[in-house]
Amino acid sequence: MVMKELINLSLINLTLKAKTKQDAIEELATLLLDQDIVDDFKGFLDDIYAREAIFSTGIGYGIAIPHAKSKHVKKPSVAFARSDEGVWFDAMDSKNANLFFMIAMPEDGTNAHLKVLAMLSRKLMHESFREALLEAKTNEEALALLETMS
Repeated sequence: MVMKELINLSLINLTLKAKTKQDAIEELATLLLDQDIVDDFKGFLDDIYAREAIFSTGIGYGIAIPHAKSKHVKKPSVAFARSDEGVWFDAMDSKNANLFFMIAMPEDGTNAHLKVLAMLSRKLMHESFREALLEAKTNEEALALLETMS
């Protein structure tokens, strides 16, 4: 599974308005709902929050990766958002998150979400890649960067 199959221009928001973790999660989930990837907004959010209750997906380095396998997801997808101010996401390094990736996977028993998490983690380890995402001026620029993941 490659990023090109999971994301498109409409799943990118470079001006996240959220001030709280909950608002960030809902804003990302709205991108998925608007693209008809999620068929039940509340049901999907419940699955995201259930995962978040186990352990925060604020991984540090200014990154949060909320994710869920959910019966409310029609096709594997990733939504990406950026916040210039940052949002408190209960990360291990106690820093706000600026880069958000919401992984939405159908509840089909496969572990595709783990492959996507690994792919994101490998690329996001590199400060130069994080900086490039922070500096992307347009959705097209961000998409081009994200499509280099595999």
